[in-house]
Amino acid sequence: MKNYLEFEKEIKALEEEVDNLKSPFGSEGISEVDTKKIKNTQEEINEKLRQTYLNLNSWQKTLVARHEDRPRANFYIKKIFNQFTLLSGDRHFGDDKSVIAGFGLIDKKSVLVIGQEKGEDLNTRIERNFGMMRPEGYRKCIRLMRLADQFQIPVVSFIDTPGAYPGIGAEQRGQASAIANSIETSMSLTVPNISIIIGEGGSGGAIALASSNKVIMLENSIYSVISPEGCASILWRDPSKSLQAAEAMKMTAQDLLNLGIIDEIISEPLGGAHRNPEAIADDIKNSIIENLRSFENFSKEEVYDHRKAKFLKIGRDQGFSKSSSLDETGLSYTGSSIQKIKAHIVKNKLLYIGVGFVFIAGLVSIIY
Repeated sequence: MKNYLEFEKEIKALEEEVDNLKSPFGSEGISEVDTKKIKNTQEEINEKLRQTYLNLNSWQKTLVARHEDRPRANFYIKKIFNQFTLLSGDRHFGDDKSVIAGFGLIDKKSVLVIGQEKGEDLNTRIERNFGMMRPEGYRKCIRLMRLADQFQIPVVSFIDTPGAYPGIGAEQRGQASAIANSIETSMSLTVPNISIIIGEGGSGGAIALASSNKVIMLENSIYSVISPEGCASILWRDPSKSLQAAEAMKMTAQDLLNLGIIDEIISEPLGGAHRNPEAIADDIKNSIIENLRSFENFSKEEVYDHRKAKFLKIGRDQGFSKSSSLDETGLSYTGSSIQKIKAHIVKNKLLYIGVGFVFIAGLVSIIY
């Protein structure tokens, strides 16, 4: 049974009409199937889908990202990777079912695959804790990322979580430090890591695994520091203002690409990824292969510097670049000429003020 969102009512009615037209059993028994009407109605459905999904606002995209039928990490792992070997446990407390991790093959190359999994029905969602990872989940990922780094195996992550689990047990077991250590491990890898946000990318629960060389989003996914409902509750004390919050946070793939937060958007099939999971899986696979190939000739240091420069560049004009001087290490800031002039003026403002006073005094003495 298909699930429909609030803004898909007209599409739902048309698809129910098509189902009735395809049935050979009418009110008067067996009847002839009207193929021409079916074709015309299907074309109308496609046009409705096209118009609807071209004009989604940020809140509607949030609803699509949370859609019950949307493909999950487990689906993509099965479709994209060969010989996937599941690995479990953090070697400290236990195994976290909300994250799937293991090694697999793509394009005949080994990769570490990490997937935040929400579950497909009520029972699996409860088992997977609705995709909200606990400390042991992050520690499992840390353990496997370090193992992959040791053997120079790239890392691919599928992000789909409303956020890290906020329960008291998770806090007692060090949720905050587990997330921080996961971010640190992701940032310090000397192998390429690629993150694909397939649904929700919520708060630190997402960035713990999305601190990557390449951050890719599906067209109707979201990536934000807090949920729209949470933001509306804090700013306006009114969860009903979720639309305003979603618009203000710039959480859609298109907004984040313009801001330089992410690197690529993968277009979804007409009507969202849930309407053609096979097609979107193929597109994600091609994107992963292409991005992994772009790092084939990178050294360990170049991979590390690429990731560091990418995140340091966010919010700046040109970011940071590797110093060419032999006696300098690390990355140096690279800005535009205008930014350099502004920085020079600010740094030497007292000198310029003094020169200005002297100049004005000189003019006054000449005039009078």
